[in-house]
Amino acid sequence: MVPARIVIGLLSIGVLSPAALAQEKNPLVTRGRVQLNLAGAETIVEAAKKKATAMGLKSNIAIVDDGGHLLAFARMDGARPASAATAMTKAVSAATFRQETGTLPAKGEPDTLLSLSMQNAAAASGGKITTLKGGVPIVVDGQVIGAVGVGGGTGEQDTEVAKAGIQALLDALKAK
Repeated sequence: MVPARIVIGLLSIGVLSPAALAQEKNPLVTRGRVQLNLAGAETIVEAAKKKATAMGLKSNIAIVDDGGHLLAFARMDGARPASAATAMTKAVSAATFRQETGTLPAKGEPDTLLSLSMQNAAAASGGKITTLKGGVPIVVDGQVIGAVGVGGGTGEQDTEVAKAGIQALLDALKAK
């Protein structure tokens, strides 16, 4: 057993995290997990809508938790109905793959055959994965807690709108 003063010292300098300490106490469950809630999801949606409006876009914006389950959704007036499905798919892909959506591999030179084979994987998953740009994971304290998917603009524009929403959440967390 480690003395309490050593544990407190390690916590204070960041060598030991509260989550690691909780994990050490009971290795059968994960404790100290950060979770995205509805208020956080709505913060993201509002900021993403403002960014889309400033860019002259009419977007569909989907926010999911870390497992890809829908928390919040907004379809701006005039947004294409078909983009609603792609926004949700982008969010689910980013959350469950734990990376931005886009061509594969995520870093490096795109692999055309790999990207094309994703169509088969998408069909097999019931349309839950995509290589379309516009899905961005939400990372807080080093954990993916969800993702934002945006549809309505180009892939680059959708990504920009998603990142603006995430930045608003991160800024709000720092302020508290």
